[in-house]
Amino acid sequence: MKPTHMLSLEDARRIAAAAETEARDKGWSVSIAICDAGGHALWLQRMDGAPLMSAAVAPEKARTCVLSGKPSKVYEDMVNNGRFAALAMPVVPLEGGEPIVVDGNVVGAVGVSGVKAGEDAQVARAGVAALITQENPA
Repeated sequence: MKPTHMLSLEDARRIAAAAETEARDKGWSVSIAICDAGGHALWLQRMDGAPLMSAAVAPEKARTCVLSGKPSKVYEDMVNNGRFAALAMPVVPLEGGEPIVVDGNVVGAVGVSGVKAGEDAQVARAGVAALITQENPA
């Protein structure tokens, strides 16, 4: 048997708070989704002013990362570079999803939607960094 880490609700709160702070600091209104290692929702919030569609897209970006173990940008890049077969995969090929990796294992992911793709990813990475930094203090 191999022991694994699991995200707690407190972890999700910490991640979401850091992501929200990043978005607010930049003046961005986004939806933030966090899922566990199975791709199941732990957290979803849509900030005031975030596009309605973002609340549906953010969880799928997070789920994409759990399924693949990679940032969702990988699939956006594939499509943008002509690899249209990626559109048939059970993933959302849009930047803004970041996996949460602990001890080499994907334990969950953060998906953000509502602003430009790179900005969504920046907010998601801020959330991941808050957890990883807390788990591995310098």
